[in-house]
Amino acid sequence: MAQKPSIPKGTRDFSPIEIAKRSYITSIIKEQFQLFGFHPIETPSFENSDTLMGKYGEEGDRLIFKILNSGNFFFNKNKINLPKSIDTLLNNSADKIESDERIELNKFTGLISEKALRYDLTVPFARYVVQHQNEIDFPFKRYQIQPVWRADRPQKGRFREFYQCDADVVGSKSLWQEVDFIQLYDAVFTKLGLKGVTIKMNNRKILSGIAEVIGASDKLIDFTVALDKLDKIGEEGVKEEMLAKGISETAIEKVQPLFTFTGTASEKIRQLKELLSSSDVGMKGVAELEFIINTLQEIPLSTASLDLDITLARGLNYYTGAIFEVSAPDGINMGSIGGGGRYDDLTGIFGLKNVSGVGISFGLDRIYLVLEELGLFPETVAPSTKALFINFGEAEAFYCFKTIRKLRNNGIIAELYPDSSKMNKQMKYANNRTIPFVILAGTSEMENNKYTIKNMQSGNQQEVDFDQLQALLK
Repeated sequence: MAQKPSIPKGTRDFSPIEIAKRSYITSIIKEQFQLFGFHPIETPSFENSDTLMGKYGEEGDRLIFKILNSGNFFFNKNKINLPKSIDTLLNNSADKIESDERIELNKFTGLISEKALRYDLTVPFARYVVQHQNEIDFPFKRYQIQPVWRADRPQKGRFREFYQCDADVVGSKSLWQEVDFIQLYDAVFTKLGLKGVTIKMNNRKILSGIAEVIGASDKLIDFTVALDKLDKIGEEGVKEEMLAKGISETAIEKVQPLFTFTGTASEKIRQLKELLSSSDVGMKGVAELEFIINTLQEIPLSTASLDLDITLARGLNYYTGAIFEVSAPDGINMGSIGGGGRYDDLTGIFGLKNVSGVGISFGLDRIYLVLEELGLFPETVAPSTKALFINFGEAEAFYCFKTIRKLRNNGIIAELYPDSSKMNKQMKYANNRTIPFVILAGTSEMENNKYTIKNMQSGNQQEVDFDQLQALLK
């Protein structure tokens, strides 16, 4: 029996209209990237595993897709200390392996997998900068629109294969870059007609300062990962996770004000100054946020709003300064549609020290879903065939083909039905594809160098010469 076709969970096929809508989004993003002075690069879909592993925290590492090395592998147990679970795997199906043996099996991964699909575009970009540092000028501004892969649980707006649209600057510590990126977000969403988005902002230095003030500096990553889940699991859930990670009840009591942190951006800054007065790193983070907020008050955004969200942590290890996350308009049940931040130390792990970087990303797939839900795609987003030439036979097809070429040279999308099928079949094809005009050219039209054009909506038809035909189709 023939195998029933299917695709892996978390992946999708895209129809022509979906591709057209996605291209509409990316064309606007590219236009604004270029308007802001960014240049495109591309990196491979997979990287060496050691390039990616250890850069996203424990949770991120678990979501990286590993690629099995080519070829068969045979091991001499006397020379290689194989985990117990390998023997189990050889004699049992994977679902029979105990949970502790599954964890042990991870130690074996490095022996059979040296490559991995990229998890995001930022770490590969850092690798690119270090590898090509003698070929680029700093500050280096790049944009990149390519797919990434995550072994996540598929759900609405969350896929295992999806596109990211990134823009980054490396080689400058200036906070004007953060201001520029916020304006870039605003420019893209304004151009897309997506009003009401919120650009949430925080600073990792503030999170470090809070951890220091409450006496949990050694638990910074655990603290920030838990805090970042506030909108998903609520205050009690965050507290339970912090306790489970070894953060004391006393420390959690000190962080209580964060759960009721309200007011304008300026009022939140004032509260932070009081909370973090004893932390140098925390006060530095406050000063950075204050500069960005004060600057944008003088250069207001067009449609997006800016919000200071102290619980925003984004549990990625490499952020060191500003953190950004963009949420969809109120009433849209969707996760973040963009995010980013500053990563001063990222290139250092590849051997290039003292190169600061900052960048943002647009979530193409989620932006698509938001625009679709709000009906914001233009009706003309998908270029469609303007005219279908009916095929009456070889001689007539040749006559039509010469005309089609001239129309295409003038930017008019036209095509010939490939087979000389029955008229009803060809007309039905035009209707199903909503092609607005059908062109008929039989013996009479050919003798007089004419064409009969039929408007498929009104049903009206008339005989015209080429100039008239072209004018009607334009």
